[in-house]
This record gives sequence, C-alpha cells and structure tokens, in this order.
Amino acid sequence: MSFFPGPDPEFGDAQSCKAVSQLILPRTSDIGGFEVRRALPTIKRRLVGPFIFFDRMGPARFGGNGEALDVKPHPHIGLSTVTYLTSGEIGHRDTLGNHTVIRPGDVNLMTAGRGIVHSERTPEDLRLRPHALSGVQTWLALPENDEEIDPTFGHTEKNALPTISENGVSGRVVLGDFSGLKADVHTFTDTLFVDLALRPGARFSFPAEHEERAIYVLEGEIEIAGDVFKAEQLLVLAPHDTITISGAGEHGCRLMLFGGAALEKPRHIWWNFVSSSKERIEQAKEDWRQGRFGLVPGDETEFVPLPGR
Repeated sequence: MSFFPGPDPEFGDAQSCKAVSQLILPRTSDIGGFEVRRALPTIKRRLVGPFIFFDRMGPARFGGNGEALDVKPHPHIGLSTVTYLTSGEIGHRDTLGNHTVIRPGDVNLMTAGRGIVHSERTPEDLRLRPHALSGVQTWLALPENDEEIDPTFGHTEKNALPTISENGVSGRVVLGDFSGLKADVHTFTDTLFVDLALRPGARFSFPAEHEERAIYVLEGEIEIAGDVFKAEQLLVLAPHDTITISGAGEHGCRLMLFGGAALEKPRHIWWNFVSSSKERIEQAKEDWRQGRFGLVPGDETEFVPLPGR
C-alpha cells in the first residue's frame, strides 16, 4: 500500500509496566473513505526487528454501491510487503504478472528488491455488495546484501500456516518460529509475525526468543504485569524477559505479535522506498518519474504519481 502522507504516531504513557518499553498511539489518516492507522515508523522508533512500517487497515465497511479500495499501481524498492487480512478481500497485481486475491488468514509476501510495482483493489465481485475490510500491512526492510535482489511474490493460504489452540488461546503463525511452530514462508532475516486471540482471563507467555518484540492490539484489551492496554495501541516490549499476556475485559483480545533480529545498520525511508543508501532512493524517485519500473499487466492505465509532483 502506498506510504500515504499522514502525521506521525504519538507516544503515550507507558504506565508503570516495566515489561513495556514504549507505548505508541497510531495516528489515523483517511485514504478515500478508508481509515488507516500508522504505528511505524515514528521519530523515536523506526523499526522493531526488520519491521520498518506497520499499518492497521480499517476496520471499514463498504456499502455495496461501488465503494471499494483502489490503491493504484505504485513502486517499491528494498523491502518485502506483508499483507494479512482479518476480514474482506484485496486483489493484488504486480509487474511480474501475478494476480491473486488475498482473503482472511492468507499471507501475501512481495519482495521488491531492486524494484516492483503493484496495485491493491477490491475484487470486482465484491464492489456491488456490502462488505467489510480489516487487516494489517507491514514492510520488512531487507538486509543490505539483499536490497537489490530480483523481485519475487509469494501467496500462502491460511490452511498452510501452523495454528495455535490451547487453554483459551488460539491463533496462527504467519511468519517465523513461535511456540514450537514454524510458518513455511521465506523471510530474509529472523522474523516473527503471529495472529493471536485470547479469551477473557486466558494467559499466554511471549518468550524472549527474538531480539526485538512488539504487540499491536487489534481488538479488546490485554493485561501485562497488572497494567491494561487498549485496542489500537502498539506496545514495544523490553528485551530479554518472557512476558505474560492476559486477555482483559469481557471479550478478551486479539493481537499481532511481531519482531525479530535488529538490522545491521539504519534504513532510510521515503514514500514507498526503503534503502540503506539515500542515493539509491534518489535513483528510485527518478526511475518512477521516467516510467522505468514497468507496467502492471491488467492495470496499465493508472498510477500513483511521485509525491510533490
């Protein structure tokens, strides 16, 4: 999804909970009637593991009178995009010729490398009937040695992802290793991404197996070390310690757990471009201005212009 112009997230009161090192309050922007909450990057927190971008999409409802998500073709370099839905559908097309529909529980992982263009639109069969859309889109910064690899695309259906079900806790491992389970989705660094739901009062341990960890609260409330955190908040966890999470409130909670190994050096991010080199981003800007990225088969007539032009 395009890196829309919106205000930075804010830092909140981390309360007295020593397990939470940073509390980030996402800022909401409207992209054509569709709300998106930006949790990363912020001025004070650029990455969690390889995650350099974290957007909460929706929840939104479309009325069935032609209302739809239409993100026109736009470019990326130096990253992998991860799209994960909890409701609704998004059609994906890219310059490699891929055309697929992502549905709840599936994972789309598109690695831009040296450059790719894609579009994200509501499928045609949904446009004339009411439907909901909700989910998460993140970007994973690539290791410096892999920033210029050839672009690739992978779609993994939910039935191929390992599931968690124990003592009031259920979920799915989307990327990486967690709780003895491993998702068969290729990433370039140590990466963790887990969809987890807890019933009221259910408890779950989040071990310190990954260098950097965070929790995004999708729904409900969670309790950590006696403090309660609400929906639509990002909690960056303190390193090294196992964290016990409890479902709070009458409905429990749904979370995205994520993180992984810290990158070897900082990354620059501008619009849809991520790189360890400012000069490479300037080159990508010019390549997009000059139409060098190529066209998306089946979606050739529209595109997102370079910001500021």
